[in-house]
Amino acid sequence: MAKAKTAITPTRAEDYPEWYQQVIKAADMAENSPVRGCMVIKPWGYTLWENIQRVLDQMFKDTGHVNAYFPLFIPKSYLEKEAAHVEGFAKECAVVTHSRLVDDGNGGLKPDSPLEEPLIVRPTSETIIGEMYAKWVQSYRDLPILINQWANVVRWEMRTRLFLRTAEFLWQEGHTVHATSEEAMEETRKMLAVYADFAENTMAMPVICGEKTAGERFPGADHTFSIEAMMQDRKALQAGTSHFLGQNFSKASGIKFQNEQGEEELAWTTSWGVSTRLIGGLIMTHADDDGLVLPPRLAPSHVVILPVMHKPETADAVLAYCESLKKELQEQCFGGRRVEVEIDKRDMRGGEKRWSWIKKGVPLLVEAGPRDIENNAVFVARRDTGEKQGLSRAEFVATVAERLQGIQDDMLARAKAHRDANTQTIDTLEDFKAYFTPKSAERPEIHGGFAIAHWGGDAEDEDRLAKEMKVTIRNIPLEGQFGYDGEPGTCIYTGKPSPQRVIFAKSY
Repeated sequence: MAKAKTAITPTRAEDYPEWYQQVIKAADMAENSPVRGCMVIKPWGYTLWENIQRVLDQMFKDTGHVNAYFPLFIPKSYLEKEAAHVEGFAKECAVVTHSRLVDDGNGGLKPDSPLEEPLIVRPTSETIIGEMYAKWVQSYRDLPILINQWANVVRWEMRTRLFLRTAEFLWQEGHTVHATSEEAMEETRKMLAVYADFAENTMAMPVICGEKTAGERFPGADHTFSIEAMMQDRKALQAGTSHFLGQNFSKASGIKFQNEQGEEELAWTTSWGVSTRLIGGLIMTHADDDGLVLPPRLAPSHVVILPVMHKPETADAVLAYCESLKKELQEQCFGGRRVEVEIDKRDMRGGEKRWSWIKKGVPLLVEAGPRDIENNAVFVARRDTGEKQGLSRAEFVATVAERLQGIQDDMLARAKAHRDANTQTIDTLEDFKAYFTPKSAERPEIHGGFAIAHWGGDAEDEDRLAKEMKVTIRNIPLEGQFGYDGEPGTCIYTGKPSPQRVIFAKSY
């Protein structure tokens, strides 16, 4: 039998990294910019980000947060105030040292005026926001401060990949101030839960919530928590983080307040964020060898209608039918917004149109032609399963929201099944090495997954393991999370006593 053709080449099994790039290209989501390591997010990809923003922004506001904006440039001296923070980000900082450009005398331009103090292009905003909070906080009555900002950041990455790791990317960063450590920790855990809720119920991407080890903490944090997802190549993706900063940044920035007894105290702070990396996670969780597959709750368009117009004399009637169908569908609601519908009127062959939308991942494709007008019907195809069926127009309109929710639920179920099938509890170093060792060193196949194993090592042991096998501890699962085992045991790597099992994986 002839090999089945796919819209995306190479396939996932043949070359997963290249498949990922080709899905982005085929869906017309983004492309590399003239600036090394940066990307241009095209309308289809940016609308996905807008939808992510829309849902998350409401979730933040529902938990009492408000939006603000802080400067892109941070004085170098601000970063120097928190030693662990500056050490963690020093290698990734972009630095502005001059203002103004002048003629260099050779037909070019050169920087003219050195700045009194170099400015760092925002890699994250704890220090600049802390400086402002120190002015705003005087009394316990000023607390808590619950602020989020939507912004861009720059981290000078050497090896970049669209959406997953770029020198500039878009994100949100929450920064809060509290009177007590208990309140700050409650905030940290609450926002982690918000991210997990969003990942699972909006992105259809199952995650494990847990705490990072000391070696993997955010620079300057006392505790870092993360949500970790499994991609189709069985690698982990850190999809969001929430940090309990203790009083470290309050000490550095002087965030103090008078308590109810009139005594001066240092405040307790948190920060938390997700980025356009979520779009990379969405692609690698759901896309297939024909292109993008979008969860309906984030899809820029829920339904695309393809008019079938083989004869010029039927074109007007078909288009009128499609327009009225679009209007009826847009009167329906799904996921807190109207059902978004497009009619593809482009002058091109039907097969080309259909495949262009398949590659873009639209949840439902509808064809309507003269025969459908006669029968007051439509022909509907699901992107996620490829299932096709003819339906009466009235039934389709009445059930479109239910069908979209069915796609959403099925996508989450498939992703969970994939994760569960590729997660193992491992108790020996021999089995651990076998699990994470590819059969072919020259062309490593998709292998491994999540390993749940006991760990009692330290940061040096973690570093050694990462260098030996490119495997890292993704997080220590919180109680009640998938695979959680709070029972003590023996570390598979060091033989030392282990307080609990952790999640190991190769990762992005």
